[in-house]
Amino acid sequence: MNRRTDRQRTGCTAVMSSLLLLLLFLLTSASTLEFRYHNNSEIKQYLVQVNTSNPDITHLYSIGRSVRGQELWVLVLGLSPRRHTVGIPEFKYVANMHGNEVLGRVLMLHLIDDLVRGFRNNETESVQLLTNTRIHILPTMNPDGFDESDTDCQYSTGRFNHNGIDLNRNFPDAFAGLRRKQQINEEEREAEVRAVIGWLKTESFVLSANLHGGALVASYPYDNSNGGSENVGGASISPDDDVFIHLAKTYSSNHATMHLGDRCKDSRPFLNGITNGYEWYPLIGGMQDYNYVWSQCLELTLEVSCCKFPPVSQLPALWTENRKSLLAYIQQVHLGVKGRVFDGSGVPVQNAVVEVKGRENMCPFRTDRHGEYYRLLLPGSYSFTVTYPGHEVLTETLTIPYGPDQYSAMKHDFLLRQITTTTTRSPANVTVASTTLSCNESFEVESAGVGTRSTWVGVGVGLGLVAAALQSLID
Repeated sequence: MNRRTDRQRTGCTAVMSSLLLLLLFLLTSASTLEFRYHNNSEIKQYLVQVNTSNPDITHLYSIGRSVRGQELWVLVLGLSPRRHTVGIPEFKYVANMHGNEVLGRVLMLHLIDDLVRGFRNNETESVQLLTNTRIHILPTMNPDGFDESDTDCQYSTGRFNHNGIDLNRNFPDAFAGLRRKQQINEEEREAEVRAVIGWLKTESFVLSANLHGGALVASYPYDNSNGGSENVGGASISPDDDVFIHLAKTYSSNHATMHLGDRCKDSRPFLNGITNGYEWYPLIGGMQDYNYVWSQCLELTLEVSCCKFPPVSQLPALWTENRKSLLAYIQQVHLGVKGRVFDGSGVPVQNAVVEVKGRENMCPFRTDRHGEYYRLLLPGSYSFTVTYPGHEVLTETLTIPYGPDQYSAMKHDFLLRQITTTTTRSPANVTVASTTLSCNESFEVESAGVGTRSTWVGVGVGLGLVAAALQSLID
């Protein structure tokens, strides 16, 4: 009897050891991100896995579907990943807008891996970024194009979406006479573009970049011009040109080779590895101009590889070359000043106009549904003018320090004085201006990250079966 019991125990121990080894293998496989091109299903599975393993600092949601019905998945990283926190700026990266420009997909997955690992290992940079920023990552904006692409460096198919449309020529364009008609034309846009436009209405993004391939340069607005006062020396200059140049140089100077400006044999040289978009070549309907003009989100176009579809063997080196730049660029969301605008009753107000003297934006920057404003500005003194219906115009001069080193822009609230007794209160206790907006849309929709679905698949099922087997042996 004792010998049989001993043999049973020995057999049970052997089985448990085997199952534990299997569990360890699955956990190791699940946590090891390979340097290769993951297909769209594998990207979804990886994002689900990261979200399920790290629900306290990540959230997974979809902003819509491609023409062929593939979900456009976004992973959020931050201490409050499911919803916006007042005072915490919203940042985003978008990759694979052109389906055959694929390095961005790889960089985004490894950036997610790097940030999560760094946070879990209590590394200062990752902890500070996730504590003070809400980071949204869309690894592929054009999954259909990726499915149709081949691996040629420069001339591969797959650039366009399934309808044969270049998504970076499909956004409303302020210089093309669409400024007053963007709402009418939205439904005529491609599915992927409509998804991004809707996304910009649900989140008050402050800083963004979209990743491309085929060159090595950081390009900044404007991409287009109508030959007006913005056209200076062949470039199309925005009111925030100094900030855009700083942002572009931040990425370029932290990159291993981009700052050298002449690394791609098939491309023109770029001084310091940066360029004004229009000066490089005019572009109608681009995403970065739309972000800036209509959504008060400063966005760059980052060309991150000379080859649009780099060989797999080069991926580890390309990640190393871009890693520091990707992290440093996120940190720049903390430039300038941030705060809220309060009415005469002490209630935060939506759609108050917050203008900076000398920076006449096509669409004035306005407070969001939380009464917040964010202005990315270099260190210096600036005169601010705040206007809101029924209140006195407020003008204040602020001296702004450099915020990124502290992972926080300077905080300053504007307190308005009421000149009438008539105000309108929203259900959320935020006063909303009654004026009709001709530029920025009101941010009325709840955060895209709230209440959206995600499904635990693949690895989770396997781990659950192993755990159940182990539990049965223990019992």
